[in-house]
Amino acid sequence: MTPMEDCPCGWGAPYDECCGRLHGGEPAPTAEALMRSRYTAFARGDAAYLSRTWHSSTRPRPLSLEPSRRWLGLHVLGATRGGLLDADGEVEFVARWEDADGTRGRHHERSSFVREQGRWVYLDALPNGPN
Repeated sequence: MTPMEDCPCGWGAPYDECCGRLHGGEPAPTAEALMRSRYTAFARGDAAYLSRTWHSSTRPRPLSLEPSRRWLGLHVLGATRGGLLDADGEVEFVARWEDADGTRGRHHERSSFVREQGRWVYLDALPNGPN
């Protein structure tokens, strides 16, 4: 991915102007921005960023990614709280993927986010309820 390519998160900005800033250390301003940057980290295979933005109490050790999985797109269904002045928030999304063997799928999640040391971090997945 070049710096000027559109960011995988779907906001339509170049990577360097979008999630690249967060991957470089800038704090996410909202829970949704963090969720989008985490999706982009999955798409780029950036396990270190995922680990840094995962709450210390729920972070898996070690964190491993599926190297043959290609992330195809992200659709944010909605966000609750998670703004500049909030302490917690939720983001619901669907992410589409394809494995090396051609198998395709989708990951539907309601994610819970909190602030840890003043920065947004991913806490865990919440039940989606009936689909």
